[in-house]
Amino acid sequence: MNKPHLLLLPGLLCDARLWQHQLAALADVAHVAVVDLSQADSMEELAQDALAQVQGQSFVLAGFSLGGYVALEIMRQAPQRVLALALLDTSAHADDFESKRARVKAMCQAEQDFSAFVASLPPRLLHPLHQQDAALVQVVTAMAESLGPEVFIRQQLAMLGRMDSRASLGQIVCPTLLLCGLEDAITPPALHVEMQSAIVGAQLAQIEEAGHLTPLEQPQRVSSNLESWLKALQHPLPGAVAG
Repeated sequence: MNKPHLLLLPGLLCDARLWQHQLAALADVAHVAVVDLSQADSMEELAQDALAQVQGQSFVLAGFSLGGYVALEIMRQAPQRVLALALLDTSAHADDFESKRARVKAMCQAEQDFSAFVASLPPRLLHPLHQQDAALVQVVTAMAESLGPEVFIRQQLAMLGRMDSRASLGQIVCPTLLLCGLEDAITPPALHVEMQSAIVGAQLAQIEEAGHLTPLEQPQRVSSNLESWLKALQHPLPGAVAG
């Protein structure tokens, strides 16, 4: 089998730097590209932006957080083109009332003082062990600052308007990997266990010493799981995914 085309979908206020370690680690097993999710304010349009990068081709899809929501929308728009799916630190739920209120509050904060808002992100996104890692914190804040408040608001509007995907999880038939940080406070492991119970054959990897930003916090473990998931496409035998 030829190397598959792998689309990596970043999260809120994230860009290709989120996937920097996976871009290097997976280059031998896939043609890897990171999708720009900064230009639209709806899940439908963000999914179309991603699909435009692989016109007419089948591909493998990995979405982190916001990127996971987009991946689930792609599964509604073009499921026949997705060879395999990985959902990292994300959820199939739509926002409830409290989540919507929190998003609106965050948008107001970002409009008023975006730098202060960005400075508040690392403690929410990172495992306590990583919050003192100056290089990691710098990557998180640099991504957010470079994308800016207008992108933040567009992405938040897309998440506010997203569909609840739980009812459609049972329609996913491609090989699926679910991965999350064991200490992810934003999309905790229980949400991934719920998805695993709804997607036939889905594998679940829970990553120790990681919060929400698993691709940066535990790059080797994340890359290893993604590599095993990709290699299983060439040798589709049942087997455990490394934790």
